[in-house]
Amino acid sequence: MPNDNPFQDPLRFERQAPECAVVIFGANGDLTKRKLIPALYRLAYDRRLAAGFAVVGTSRTPMTDDQFREKMREAVEKFSEDTPLDEDVWGAFARGLYYIAGDVKDPGMYQTLAAKLEQVEGERHTGGNVLFYLSTQPSQYAIIARGIGAGGMGKGGGWRRLVVEKPFGHDMASARELSNQLHEVFDESDVYRIDHYLGKETVQNILAFRFGNGIFEPLWNRRYVDHVQITGAESIGVEGRGAYYQEVGALDDMIQNHLLQVMATVAMEPSASFRATSVRDERSKLLRSIRPWSPDEVLKNTVPGQYGPARIGGEDVPGFRQEPGVDPAAQTDTYAGLTLYVDTWRWAGVPFYIRTGKRLPKRVTEIAIQFKSAPLHLFNRDADADGLNLLILRIQPEEGISLRFLSKRPGSGMTLRPVSMDFNYGSSFGERSPSAYETLLLDAIIGDPTLYTRQDMVEASWAVVEPIQNVWRNHKFDFPNYASGSWGPAASDEMLARNGHAWRRP
Repeated sequence: MPNDNPFQDPLRFERQAPECAVVIFGANGDLTKRKLIPALYRLAYDRRLAAGFAVVGTSRTPMTDDQFREKMREAVEKFSEDTPLDEDVWGAFARGLYYIAGDVKDPGMYQTLAAKLEQVEGERHTGGNVLFYLSTQPSQYAIIARGIGAGGMGKGGGWRRLVVEKPFGHDMASARELSNQLHEVFDESDVYRIDHYLGKETVQNILAFRFGNGIFEPLWNRRYVDHVQITGAESIGVEGRGAYYQEVGALDDMIQNHLLQVMATVAMEPSASFRATSVRDERSKLLRSIRPWSPDEVLKNTVPGQYGPARIGGEDVPGFRQEPGVDPAAQTDTYAGLTLYVDTWRWAGVPFYIRTGKRLPKRVTEIAIQFKSAPLHLFNRDADADGLNLLILRIQPEEGISLRFLSKRPGSGMTLRPVSMDFNYGSSFGERSPSAYETLLLDAIIGDPTLYTRQDMVEASWAVVEPIQNVWRNHKFDFPNYASGSWGPAASDEMLARNGHAWRRP
């Protein structure tokens, strides 16, 4: 059974996973090589996996068990940057790696997989516990779930759980349909919708920062907070994924899942306890409190963008429409900026600004909480205007927290200037932080869904995004409207300026 109060467990990341088999569909894909196997190997390296642990990979590519093991070794050597490959640890870990080839649309493949799991249980003593991980195209999720059920693997001697990667549908109707299809085989309590942002240390630390300290929580409301900015910026373009990205866009790819979940964590009410159900109830309640926009309000409070060509660092960078596989007249949003309001007693009238985009000046994800200025300007007005109290929670690339406030400059007179107090995970604790996938995989194996997204949370997110989708899809925008390497379209700056605000430059 999972710990009832995981956040009260000082050894949360020292817990050992029970014996089980992890079945990875799409085992020859990038996610498996870059994230999943390196994360599982690190858990083995840290002695957090049980002796009876196994991985069964499957994809269409023919491979033997030994060939799969060799390919995964290469992945660990290449992508586990902060974890050395220890021969003894790898040897023990590799003995639990198995592989079968097959097409997820072939019913016979699931019979082969069921037989393989029986073999693995006999050899590795996994206790009949199986975690199915869908690292495939979203169009295959329902096919695989039904195949697992038809192959008799939905139930067994131990627990059975299903991990699903985003996107969770492409609108409200498809999200509900996907949920219903998964529920044909798995109960909602056994479906783990993974959002790797929720596994990041700083996102989790928001809860500790707010509810573990008596300093900031009393200020966390409309009386003291002027506005909140959430930024998820990427400096790269679509990186050869133009054909895929053309059908998705920034709004669906980043805001509907990652950044709305971050917003919910920042703004949620304290839960009665820190059991998984209570925490997710409050996160879901916050998402349901976000005011949906009417079509006219969408055009006023949201800004789509698409990057155009530019010269950066002496090199010519193509615009989105010049990327391979992209329609030269594509209306895809590679930037999305939103103004949102939360209709609760705590946050009424406080704007939450969210932006995300590709080909921006730098890669950064952060939350900036702007507090209101002092009610009376006793000192130099310019300093008061420029140095408003600001709390910055950095999610990536360097996880940490900064607090900006005004201080007197040395010397005569009361001249103020902004200064910062900084907390950095790496330097403060002097130890390595687990990757998001290490945290989330361990939680799924243990059975702790606190950091996973529940179906009602998915639907609440689509209720916010779908009205925006509907307007954007039926409106022809004058794209491109921002140059690669800039901070996005001018209309996004104008959106904040109407409220007397400006985007922060990270």
